[in-house]
Amino acid sequence: MEYRRLGNSGLEVSEICLGTMTFGEQNSETEAHRQLDHAVASGINFIDTAEMYPVPPRAETQGRTERYIGTWLRNQPRDQLVLATKITGAGRTSLNHVRGGPRVTREQVRRAIDDSLQRLQTDYVDLYQIHWPDRYVPKFGQVYYDPERRWESEPIDEQLRALAEQVEAGKIRYLGLSNETPFGVMAFVEAARRHDLPVVTSVQNAYHLMNRSFETGGLAEVCNELDVALLPYSPLAFGHLTGKYVDNPAATGRITQFPDFGQRYEKPNAAAATRAYVELAREHGLTPAQMAIAFTLRRPEVAATIIGATNLTQLEENIAATDVSLSAELLEAIDAIDARYPNPTV
Repeated sequence: MEYRRLGNSGLEVSEICLGTMTFGEQNSETEAHRQLDHAVASGINFIDTAEMYPVPPRAETQGRTERYIGTWLRNQPRDQLVLATKITGAGRTSLNHVRGGPRVTREQVRRAIDDSLQRLQTDYVDLYQIHWPDRYVPKFGQVYYDPERRWESEPIDEQLRALAEQVEAGKIRYLGLSNETPFGVMAFVEAARRHDLPVVTSVQNAYHLMNRSFETGGLAEVCNELDVALLPYSPLAFGHLTGKYVDNPAATGRITQFPDFGQRYEKPNAAAATRAYVELAREHGLTPAQMAIAFTLRRPEVAATIIGATNLTQLEENIAATDVSLSAELLEAIDAIDARYPNPTV
């Protein structure tokens, strides 16, 4: 396991980060603790969660993931772990059970971090992220920006001030963004410079073989120039890039268990692209999952790739991707598939 600097922060994180969105829905507390134990034993020091989890989000389960981590974390050497969580973004009425409608305001930030710390059974989090912007942006499979859909949002300067107060209080070490645009990252960095506030150190966005918009949409340049790390999530495209749905469309997984979840993976070219990448990996003697994860790790902006699993076998295979090196020939073949099916799940 290699360790990389997290953007402009002083944190060194394992190149694999354990995602936990299945804890409390697809995984029991005992299973969650086993995954956490195995991850740490494998050299992982970076754990990512969110107040909204598990997924799919429901009022009955909201916060359960953080609670499962908390009952594990209280018996761990806290200073040897990098713990990240997120405040829920605005604009989704299905999440009105979170503080009556989540926003990134001073009062809601204070309540959100205090509630997360209580569930996590810790005094601080190392990285606190805005799960998605408080303002309108296309996200989760939406493509086109429509200015008519904008709503009145909390100014970025005020969001940053609210977060800075919690940094000053010692509850947060570093700040991050998620599901953000190049404009958003630049606006937060500019606000920090203008008001002498903490600068965001990372952005957690979808990035994988079937969604390379980080590379093509301007965000890679922004992250390079501003020293903001990328934390790719969904490197396996909700399990599609493991090949299990190619082999068996009815295979057990999040997509079949929750049919309305992840509809972006049902777009016209997604199935053909998936099959092409799966066949390519197997031709080169790799498992499709390991090729997909190794692909994300090759980028210099990536501090850690976030993986999720529902069992230890999957977790072991995903972690083993750190030993995989993609040849120039294989990368050229990947680019050729991308040219045929550019960003089919964006």
